[in-house]
Amino acid sequence: MKYAEMTSPQLASVDRDQTVVVVPIAAVEQHGPHMPTGTDTLICTAVAEELESRLPTQVLVTPTFWLGASAHHLRFGATLDADLLLHIQALENIGQCLLDDGFMRLLFVNGHGGNVDPLKVALRRLQVRQPDALLVGGSYWDVGQQVMEETLEGDDKSVGHACEFETSLILHLHPHLVDQSQVRNAGPLVTDRIDNLFVSRDMRQRTREGCTGFPELATAEKGSKLFEGIVLRLHETVQRLLSEPLGTEFTDWFTADA
Repeated sequence: MKYAEMTSPQLASVDRDQTVVVVPIAAVEQHGPHMPTGTDTLICTAVAEELESRLPTQVLVTPTFWLGASAHHLRFGATLDADLLLHIQALENIGQCLLDDGFMRLLFVNGHGGNVDPLKVALRRLQVRQPDALLVGGSYWDVGQQVMEETLEGDDKSVGHACEFETSLILHLHPHLVDQSQVRNAGPLVTDRIDNLFVSRDMRQRTREGCTGFPELATAEKGSKLFEGIVLRLHETVQRLLSEPLGTEFTDWFTADA
């Protein structure tokens, strides 16, 4: 079910309890010299829509919220940014609209690293007001660690920025958008950790050209394997979310003498 393609009576007839509303959130920002600015939105949208196509009666997918928390990319240009507080409020407003309409199982599928912290804050704020709802969020790659380790060749088996992982996915989904003449090793990455404490550094401070990792190792074949593995894992996640009880207290999970 696609929210934007349905009429209000059709949406009114959707089972509020046994439907997972999937809200894709992403960004439009610089992705180095070889990748399109819409990379995060293109990938996240494709993942969410493919998930809906496999679970059309259990998943209701909203349009992708494409404006991300991207201030750490602004000094490279080619970036559209939402202020952090604005971003939190926007995510909260989207969730509240769905909750007010009776939907009880929300899954925010994120496609941009800068959205992770504001998403958690928005979900915390929503949960205080509606503790009986199931409010879940995270990045699409969070479920894909195994397929990443099996597929990626570079030393870094995680998600970077316009890296082997993202470049492979775009080569699979939209190969014409990758400027192959500009694909090259991203070079060293300045750490954002000191003694495991977070250091706030933007992408101009951390990277040579605004990308990371080993994009030169990316292939469409790897992208296809990564995409399929992630969608399969999210398919399993939706089934788990549909089986989760709503409105539970601790004692619903464990007895007093457990």
